[in-house]
Amino acid sequence: MLHNAKEMEGYAVGATDGAIGHVQDFYLDDEKWVIRYLVVDTGGWLASRKVLVSPIAVGTPDWEQRLLPVSISREQVSNSPTIDTDKPVSRQHEMIYSGYYGYPYYWGGRGYWGGEMYPNLMVPGYGGSLAGLDQEQRESARQEHEHDDPHLRSYNAVVGYHIQASDGDIGHVAGMLIDEQTWAVRYLIINTSNWWLGHEVLIAPKWVEAVNWLDRTVTVSMTRQSVKDAPTYDPEAAMSREAEHQLYRHYGYVGYWTDHPIRDTEISRF
Repeated sequence: MLHNAKEMEGYAVGATDGAIGHVQDFYLDDEKWVIRYLVVDTGGWLASRKVLVSPIAVGTPDWEQRLLPVSISREQVSNSPTIDTDKPVSRQHEMIYSGYYGYPYYWGGRGYWGGEMYPNLMVPGYGGSLAGLDQEQRESARQEHEHDDPHLRSYNAVVGYHIQASDGDIGHVAGMLIDEQTWAVRYLIINTSNWWLGHEVLIAPKWVEAVNWLDRTVTVSMTRQSVKDAPTYDPEAAMSREAEHQLYRHYGYVGYWTDHPIRDTEISRF
């Protein structure tokens, strides 16, 4: 199922032994278009310190109660590495974070999560992209990637970026639809109200030609007319597979679900 990331802001985050805080933002991988971290405001119990929570730890969300349960404790969060969420998160910071929680690295593989399709398959003791490697191999992996650009962007910073079609502006990013299993960004929600009042459409990240982070623009190959003629996005209605089929057919693309068939071994363990 797909969920609007904007609506997930403010969700409570519940540890194994109590509340942690609430979701304030997300860190988005601008290369694979996947949510890598939730930025959680811990409120009074940690002096409003902001901490990162990986989707690896997130269990089955309670959408009605606006709650995200996580498989970590309050003590783990309290003692977790301090990361200044107002500054770019380096690969070294990510390595320290992953090492603290015992998570395998998500980078270096072809899949969304280092070879895994779903992040909760990377929970310690369940396997993962570095499972089974000895200490020397882990150190080699660390040295190989410690200076990588992690490609992390604030979700809230990307909202508002202008969309450039092949023949002019068509609107701006109003939100994103997130796959609750993979935490992949399936669609950018595009508000075109400057041209067509009350009109919102969806564009998949795969259809994005370029992102200019300095100019805050996203370039797509389709024309303004093709976007105008696309199926309208209704935020009040659940996004069905048939609606996705119609959208992909409109633009002449093959659906993402045909690229990643779900195997029996890839079901959630939470």
